Amino acid sequence: MLRSALVAAAAILPMTGIAAKAEFPDRPIKIVVPFPAGGPTDVAGRLVAQALQKQLGATVIIENIGGAGGRIGAKAVAQAAPNGYTLLVGGTNVNALVGALYKDPGYEPIKSFTPVAAICIDSMAMVIAPSVPAKTFAEFVAYAKKNPGSLRFGAPTGIYTHIVGEFIKIKTGTDLLFIPYKGGAPAINDALGGHIEVVFNNKSTLLAHIKDNALRALTVTSADRWPELPEIPTLKELGLEGFPTEILFGLLAPAGTPQAIVDKINAAVNEGMKSEEARRSIDKLGMYVKSGSPKDFGVALEEQVAAWKSIVDTAGIKVD
Repeated sequence: MLRSALVAAAAILPMTGIAAKAEFPDRPIKIVVPFPAGGPTDVAGRLVAQALQKQLGATVIIENIGGAGGRIGAKAVAQAAPNGYTLLVGGTNVNALVGALYKDPGYEPIKSFTPVAAICIDSMAMVIAPSVPAKTFAEFVAYAKKNPGSLRFGAPTGIYTHIVGEFIKIKTGTDLLFIPYKGGAPAINDALGGHIEVVFNNKSTLLAHIKDNALRALTVTSADRWPELPEIPTLKELGLEGFPTEILFGLLAPAGTPQAIVDKINAAVNEGMKSEEARRSIDKLGMYVKSGSPKDFGVALEEQVAAWKSIVDTAGIKVD
């Protein structure tokens, strides 16, 4: 009798083991935002977290790991287990741009990751504090030349909001003093508080401050003028050609993550970002959704790598 029971139990155990192997995801997913809360990367991360939580029915946690221009957070994800439970909000900054600036950022900007899904596209504006006596970009350049070293601009070191400032300095022959910050949000707060005079940042984080007249826009980096600010010229219109017009945000996993998991997350992101709620949020921020396959996102990243390497090399920008 006892032997029969043991045999029956042994027969059930393999089946139970198979049944117990839950499908992905069976526990919370962590999305690492490699910058402090409140900046454009954080905005993109929270949008995609909401989409994933709704589509996958799993808890999705945002973890802000700032520092070193996003490299600390990116490295943490690169070293995580490739199982889909630790993801990175990357794109232009920590994947496309970092390789052109640093010999050893601590990870391989492209090879350390598996592209999962594009999230959205953004662009930047150059804004100044109301204390600066300039209404146009030309007036700003003239004032900066008359007062070399007196105007301060802030950004995290080695990211696109830093590079555009260096690009404009070189192209206009102005002496702007760079002040390093851990994230975009603290730099914007200091500009609002009058501690620095110039900020380059994303449409998603600056538009509301521009509309409130708290900060004054002088130029935008997009290919066309922003519909919300039709009077503000693009860099190209000002004769400063060659700067990349798009800031790309996307979701990446550690290299080696199974394709089935990558595809499942990709489908959830694409479907979630189609929702009316997500579209409203994106439109309100002035960004637009960029969907597609993991391969599409990978191709877009490679294009960004080439574009940013070109601008870094042309401008002669070096970061220690």
